[in-house]
Amino acid sequence: MEILYKSTRGEGTAVTASQAILKGLSEDGGLYVPENIPLLDKSLQELSEMEYKQIAYEVMKLYLTDFTEEELKNCIAKAYDEKFDTEAIAPLAEADGAYYLELFHGATIAFKDMALSILPHLMITSARKNKVTNKIVILTATSGDTGKAALAGFADVEGTGIIVFYPKDGVSPIQEKQMVTQKGANTLVVGIHGNFDDAQTGVKKLFSDKALAEEMAQKGYQFSSANSINIGRLVPQICYYVHAYATLLREEKIAAGEQINVVVPTGNFGNILAAYYAKNMGLPIGRLICASNDNKVLYDFFRTGIYDRNREFMLTSSPSMDILISSNLERMIYRIAGGDAQKNMELMTALSGEGKYEITEQMKANLEDFYGNFAAEAETAEEINRLYRTCGYVIDTHTAVASAVYRKYRKETGDDTKTVIASTASPFKFTRSVMNSIDTKYETMDDFALVDELSALAGLAVPKAIEEIRTAPVLHNRQCDVNEMKDVVKDFLKGDK
Repeated sequence: MEILYKSTRGEGTAVTASQAILKGLSEDGGLYVPENIPLLDKSLQELSEMEYKQIAYEVMKLYLTDFTEEELKNCIAKAYDEKFDTEAIAPLAEADGAYYLELFHGATIAFKDMALSILPHLMITSARKNKVTNKIVILTATSGDTGKAALAGFADVEGTGIIVFYPKDGVSPIQEKQMVTQKGANTLVVGIHGNFDDAQTGVKKLFSDKALAEEMAQKGYQFSSANSINIGRLVPQICYYVHAYATLLREEKIAAGEQINVVVPTGNFGNILAAYYAKNMGLPIGRLICASNDNKVLYDFFRTGIYDRNREFMLTSSPSMDILISSNLERMIYRIAGGDAQKNMELMTALSGEGKYEITEQMKANLEDFYGNFAAEAETAEEINRLYRTCGYVIDTHTAVASAVYRKYRKETGDDTKTVIASTASPFKFTRSVMNSIDTKYETMDDFALVDELSALAGLAVPKAIEEIRTAPVLHNRQCDVNEMKDVVKDFLKGDK
């Protein structure tokens, strides 16, 4: 059955999957959503006998229905190859009664690799299918991990260019070094004077600037996105939840049909939305546990039904979650409003204007699958320390937020359902915060000395992604104010970085 995509804001006709991937964002500012969520057409038992690539095909074929089997399998084969340091692609580690889904075994040691390894191939295939001759320019805002993963995916890919904007003082030293040392003649990395929400809002404005789009088209360019606002980012994320369930079933940790809970450290809402889509496809997921850090806008939303970004923006040790405008929540709002694009538009207009909105009682009732809570900075550090002391398992700060929230959930509900926790980044990406949580004696060591100390402590090899940047030269040092982002894009397209 063909699946078409429509905007959450209702304007325009439905488009194919490849067209939605190419556009990234709808012209009316809305996000593309499938007209319906397809059901899995393989049994859980059949899925349990498959490797990651096979599961990825079985999930993605249901959404990307205008791709041929050959095209889709080719994209999957190119994405999930030796770039990952384990054949399992996304292994499960059991620790302290939960299953940590390790999504950080790709080239940039963060979960964004799971989708951004395949997005360039989906994008190029989509361009070919739609006879696009323009050069595709990827515009992306990052809170730390998307940027590097997108850069690694699109670097020197023919027919593309990529510009990444990140908050200059809002990412970890390792995250920044990963981005500013990125090679590739078609890449540009820019630090903005502001936070992630400023960068994300700036990118959205560029997408909705029709005069700029026309000017770029005349010069042979068109914009697309590598953020999770792109449906080509969201669909591949569904796969690893199906894979996690299949792995537990294959290893006889659960019975076929047995429910599991899923905990996701959440900022932009894409990763947990993918789990929600997996549940709606028929995967036996019970509760979706949304874990926030001190920027607890989503926690407050789930408790009150009011989304309010009018609050202090907190810089935390889990910077990829330092977000007050969770873009992908719009897809959820549209769904719990019964696909009412007008209602969704009304709420999104209120968010951009007054900075807040309140959902109806009926919409609140449609969120019963979700549980929200948060972990403050001290709780995050304590969870890293506790898990290392009790199990010898070392987790990063984002995973620690999820793990701490899971403990709160169990204490509050008494629910002992088997649970998968999305482990979204390697501890090597946030060495200072991780090591200081384990012992304050590490405070005076430099970042790369801490890398070696962590390797010895955890008995883990230093990831290739870290070794590569130890002595790599800085290739990108441009900075700008938010109101200068358009000029930066124009300069890049003129060939003046």
